[in-house]
Amino acid sequence: MIAIKRLASTDADFSERLDALLAFEAAQDESVEGTVTSILAEVKARGDAALLEYTRRFDGLSVSSMAELELSQSALQQALAGLPSAQRQALEAAAGRVRSYHQRQTIQSWQYEDEGEETLGTMLGQKVTPLDRVGLYVPGGKASYPSSVLMNAIPARVAGVRELIMVVPTPAGEQNPLVLAAAALADVDRVFTIGGAQAVAALAYGTQSVPQVDKIVGPGNAYVAAAKRRVFGVVGIDMVAGPSEILVICDGQTDPDWVAMDLFSQAEHDELAQSILICPHAAYIDRVAASIERLLPTMPRQQVIRAALENRGALIQVRDLDEACQIANRIAPEHLELSLADAEVWVDKIRHAGAIFIGPYTSESLGDYCAGPNHVLPTSGSARFSSPLGVYDFQKRTSLIRVSPTGSRTLGRIAAALAYGEGLPAHARSAEYRIES
Repeated sequence: MIAIKRLASTDADFSERLDALLAFEAAQDESVEGTVTSILAEVKARGDAALLEYTRRFDGLSVSSMAELELSQSALQQALAGLPSAQRQALEAAAGRVRSYHQRQTIQSWQYEDEGEETLGTMLGQKVTPLDRVGLYVPGGKASYPSSVLMNAIPARVAGVRELIMVVPTPAGEQNPLVLAAAALADVDRVFTIGGAQAVAALAYGTQSVPQVDKIVGPGNAYVAAAKRRVFGVVGIDMVAGPSEILVICDGQTDPDWVAMDLFSQAEHDELAQSILICPHAAYIDRVAASIERLLPTMPRQQVIRAALENRGALIQVRDLDEACQIANRIAPEHLELSLADAEVWVDKIRHAGAIFIGPYTSESLGDYCAGPNHVLPTSGSARFSSPLGVYDFQKRTSLIRVSPTGSRTLGRIAAALAYGEGLPAHARSAEYRIES
């Protein structure tokens, strides 16, 4: 039997049990933090020499120069050309859909001129410019994710980023053709076969061979996450993501096998992933539980799935779908499936979710690979204040201010009065000089 938690909103201790279920803080492992701190300092101080040492030590590669760790564009194109036709078609289709979606996210510069007599000729606006250079971290070896290459690189290109630098570890020299093919499709400029905290350090500080970037995006292990936290401020980062999450709200009409497999789809990531079902019908929850028991032994990653379901999974019975949506907003999940016959009706009830999958035919896995929206989503309740990765994460906004002589007199009086009130007379006099002139 799988010891997945059963909760009911009518239970006296429901709120406390839900809070305990959701509680997650990224473990600050002192050994990880100490190792990462040392690696960052070494790469910052010694550059390529440190990178080569760490690559030899951690990836088991016998290399003597950084040239051996950079892949050529022809190597990327060869990986693309060598894919089986079905894989290449799938990768190209996914890339096309991701690009089409993100092209609709672009924001434009704008400006306007004051029309009032006292500030006539004053222009205000916003200039939107892309980042110059972005670093893409991609997990390597057996845990390879070509979909992450597309989801990180394509919106950066759509935003107008000039240069994309990708790092991907190749333990024991193991290269994943799909990852390299995805880099070719996404028009990545340079690829270095380095990984871990040392790759993050190289991107953040720059070395003799690896150029410094403006922002680092992409998933990684505990060492990568710790390194990204520490270099934030030197460079930008996308986020430090927690374990994957799925919440399914179901009206009891979807095939229970579908729901069970949707819960598995996130549970198979790792033992800390979270899979939750919310439904008003106890009998249907029992049917899903039976599907979980029957289907789990067929899963290659059944041990991981079992651990995730028992650690942080739950089947929750509620009074009605309104209450289900209230609880969903409290959880603010990364992925929210509305597995409902009239799903569209309930979308407006959801305020907090990384992505909403509408209707029983919209499985979360489609969003992971090929639907089009980005699969880099806020986790651990951060959907309350964060958004999916997108084109806007690779652009920055600069304010434009041009004040006319007339406007400087009017605005100068306002600024001077406020500056004197704050005890900053130089600010005030700077504004008053324009008034006096």
